[in-house]
Amino acid sequence: MVNIQTNSIAWETLLDLAAYDGPRHVRLELAVRDAVASGRLPAGAALPPSRLLAASLGVSRWVVTEVYGRLTAEGILDARTGSATRVAASVGITAPRPASAPAAPLRRPRFDLVPGVPDLRHAPRALWLRAMTETLAETPDAELFRLDGEVPAARAAVAAYLSRSRFARADASSVVVTHGATDGMRRIARTLRGLGHAALLVEDPSWARMRQVAAAEGLASVPVPVDEHGVDVPAMVAASTRTGARAALVTPAHQFPVGAALSPERREGLLAWARAVDGVVVEDDYDAEFRYDRRPIGALQAMAPDRVVLVGSLSKTASPAFGVGWLVLPTWLQGTIRDAGAATPSTLDQLALARFLTTGGLDRHLRAARTRYRRRREALLAELGRALPECPVSGIAAGLHVVLDLPPGVRAADVVRGGEQHDLGLSDIRRYRVSPDAPAPERLVLGYGDLADPLVAEAVRLLAQVVRNAGRGL
Repeated sequence: MVNIQTNSIAWETLLDLAAYDGPRHVRLELAVRDAVASGRLPAGAALPPSRLLAASLGVSRWVVTEVYGRLTAEGILDARTGSATRVAASVGITAPRPASAPAAPLRRPRFDLVPGVPDLRHAPRALWLRAMTETLAETPDAELFRLDGEVPAARAAVAAYLSRSRFARADASSVVVTHGATDGMRRIARTLRGLGHAALLVEDPSWARMRQVAAAEGLASVPVPVDEHGVDVPAMVAASTRTGARAALVTPAHQFPVGAALSPERREGLLAWARAVDGVVVEDDYDAEFRYDRRPIGALQAMAPDRVVLVGSLSKTASPAFGVGWLVLPTWLQGTIRDAGAATPSTLDQLALARFLTTGGLDRHLRAARTRYRRRREALLAELGRALPECPVSGIAAGLHVVLDLPPGVRAADVVRGGEQHDLGLSDIRRYRVSPDAPAPERLVLGYGDLADPLVAEAVRLLAQVVRNAGRGL
C-alpha cells in the first residue's frame, strides 16, 4: 500500500534547471521527473502553485502550467480543481527513509530507584517556558544579533543567586555559564591539564561521569576513600604526597553516593591542604539545594574563593534537558578557562536562565520540590523499615538517594539483575567505585527522585522480594 502524504508540502524542493539541456519547459519537466523518481518529491506531496514556482525559477507561468499538464496526463502528477497539484499515489514513491531507524523513545523503569534523576514529571516546564517567552518578547533587537559568547545579564543573575542561596563569593566577572556540570568539568580539566596538572584526586566512590570527563582530558584519577564524614582528608593529603596531585574533585554538600556531608573539620583540612600545595579544589555542588532536616550549609567556595572552583547546574534541580550550568572561578583561572575552547549556551538560553533566576522561577520550583522529595524520602524509609528491617539505610536527610546495606550472602549485582525482571531500576554501589572489582560492602544506591509517589510501596515490596530471592540463590 502506498502511503500518500496528503499533508506534505514540497514548495521548497530544489529544482535545478541548469542541470539539464533544452528549452525551459523541457528542463523543468526533467527536473520534476528526477525529483519524483529520487523520492525528493514523495507521493502525495503538494507542489507550489504555478505562479509561485514560475516566479521562483524565473520562467513564465506558461512553462510551469505546460509541465504540470504533461505530467498530469502521464499520471505522475495529480491535479484536481480547488486543490494543490500533488505527486500522484500511482508513482509508488514515498518519502525517502532515513539512513537508520529513529532511536526508540527514552524510557525510565516503571519502578525507578536509579539515582541521579530528578522528578521528571514535575520539571518546571511552565516556569521555563514563561522565562523564554518573556525573553523573546522583551529582548532588544540588537541583542538578537549576538551569535554566541557570554551574556553579562546571565552571569550577573547566576552570581546573585549563588551569593544568596549558597553564600558563594561571586560576581559577574567570576561566573562562566556552561552547558551543565559535565561541560563545566570538561573545561576545568582541560585548563588544569594545560597548566601542567596530570592527576585529579577523586572521592571513591563517586559519580563516574565527572571522573570520565577529566580522564578524557588527560587527568588520571587518584582515588581517596569516603566515610560518614565525607572525603577522608588525611588520606587525600597522603595520596597527594605520593602522586604529586594538586587538584581534587569533591562533593562537600552531599557526597554521592555515600550520602555524607563534609564535616567542618575536614573542610578546614581540605582547604589547608590546597593552600599548602598551591592546589585547587573543584566543588561539585551536588544536591546542595535539597536538605530536609536543616538549612543547607554554605558552599565550600565561600571559605576560599581563591582556591575553589564551584560547579553547578539545573540538571538535578530541574532536568538535564535544560542544558545550562555554571562555574564560579578564582581570579587566576578566569582567563584560562574562558579560553578553553568550549561553546557557551545560546544567547536566548542564557537570557532565559537570567530571567528564570531573577524572577524567582527557580526558587518557586525548589520550594515545591523540597516538600515533594522530603515526603517521598520519608515514605521510602518507612516502607524499607517494614519490608527489609534487616537492611540498614544510611545517608543524611538530603538529596535524592539513600544507601541500602544488603543482608549477608546477598550480592548487589544479583539484586540488580533480579530487579530488571520486574521493571525495577536499581544500582549497585560498585558502579560508582574507581576500581569496581575491588572488595566492597554489598550495597544498593536507591534513588527516589523519579519514583512516582503511588508506586513507592509496591517498589519496596518488589525490592524485598528480589533481595530474598537473591539470598536463596534464585
